[in-house]
Amino acid sequence: MADGKETAVGVIGLGSMGLGMAQTLAGKGFRTFGFDLSAQRAALAEESGVIPLTSIADVLRQSDYLVFSLPTAKDVAGVVNDHLDALSGRKGHRIIIIDTSTSEPAVSRELAEKLDGLGIGFLDAPVSGGPSGAASGKLTMMIGGSDEDVALARPVIEALAAKALHVGPSGAGNVAKLVNNLLAAAHLLTTSEGLKLAQAAGIDPEAALRVVNAASGRSMISEVHFPTWVVSNRFDSGFSMGLMRKDVRLASELAQQTGAQLPVAELVAKLWAEPGKLKDSDDFTHMGAFRES
Repeated sequence: MADGKETAVGVIGLGSMGLGMAQTLAGKGFRTFGFDLSAQRAALAEESGVIPLTSIADVLRQSDYLVFSLPTAKDVAGVVNDHLDALSGRKGHRIIIIDTSTSEPAVSRELAEKLDGLGIGFLDAPVSGGPSGAASGKLTMMIGGSDEDVALARPVIEALAAKALHVGPSGAGNVAKLVNNLLAAAHLLTTSEGLKLAQAAGIDPEAALRVVNAASGRSMISEVHFPTWVVSNRFDSGFSMGLMRKDVRLASELAQQTGAQLPVAELVAKLWAEPGKLKDSDDFTHMGAFRES
């Protein structure tokens, strides 16, 4: 299958990430179909050249590649298991599903095994980079799956991601994403506490942040998230408290399943799970607030 309009890509889920990915694919010449439960999201996609379809089955039947961008592993499994007939009805070439959702390794492995028996490839390929990265085709993608399926999916992967890292077999991408988001959640808390300490000691916290970002205490959270969304009081990164809470919980559950002893991560999980005054719908960068309200 070649790049361009003769290659059809279906995007299931047109939320903050899925919409940007669909727009990117359409902008790069792929014939792009989209489905979302929200008519408003479908209309936004259509404005950028995405062809909205009224059912998931229609998207599955008409697409050479499929990109999933769904909230949970349960949603991913539901789409696959409820539409096996539509998926297996395509003959002549191997359809590849690229699941960009932050899912669960065990679920991805189970789906990959089931679909492989039907001649369908399944890659767990969660992404980092936020809505802006999705809209610009500059995501970082961490991929689990076979070498053969990654090679077949390469045209779509390269359209969506500036960095694509094949981590290992099925489920490996999910594990890497949970590790990444656990660290991001921890960095948000530790950077906030560092700035609170600077402020309590009489130092301008923004000056302290500049020092951190020029020294060994820096992270992407301190370099990008704090100047852009925390210091500015914008708190609109596009990633919700609910999603980060879910990812931290999944990382904590993975630690329990594997027997890994992670005392710092346990504290991070506890702090993120506390309801406090932040709702799941709030932006996750609110957890970095360091000024007294």
